Amino acid sequence: MQLLSEQFRLEKKKIAVVPTMGALHEGHLSLIRIAKQNADVVVVTIFVNPTQFSPNEDFNKYPRNLKLDITLIQKENADVVFSPSLDEMYPKNYETYVESINSSKVLEGKFRPTHFKGVSTIVAKLFNITKPHVAVFGQKDAQQVFIIQQLVRDLNFSIEIIVAPIVRE
Repeated sequence: MQLLSEQFRLEKKKIAVVPTMGALHEGHLSLIRIAKQNADVVVVTIFVNPTQFSPNEDFNKYPRNLKLDITLIQKENADVVFSPSLDEMYPKNYETYVESINSSKVLEGKFRPTHFKGVSTIVAKLFNITKPHVAVFGQKDAQQVFIIQQLVRDLNFSIEIIVAPIVRE
């Protein structure tokens, strides 16, 4: 994925990424449409991230249907689906994490103390892998968006964050 993204950049193509955990619905598809309006290449990531699940949440029960997700993404004409394995993202002896010190401890973070550390870590990793110019997130996850915007500022990512309106059935 990194090599492909680098090739897109060498071709002067603007890359947008839409990070997801799969189980796609109309809200996700609307993010892909917004990404297509703002970039030449759209990368949709699908990765169920174990580090954003609290100990009392069941990572194994999170819905997964990669085949259906890919079909939906293809209908939206996204250019790339990046769905890495758990071992690719968190190899043996993995120990580096990204954490927002204050913003992740309030609101939802108060009840899910490890959630945003997992979100920040995986988003930073996906940004480094997909090398986007633009990333699209849904307004529905307001605290997550705020933390990601802070991450982009604090870690000097040269990425525009687009916050998309809430879309639900």
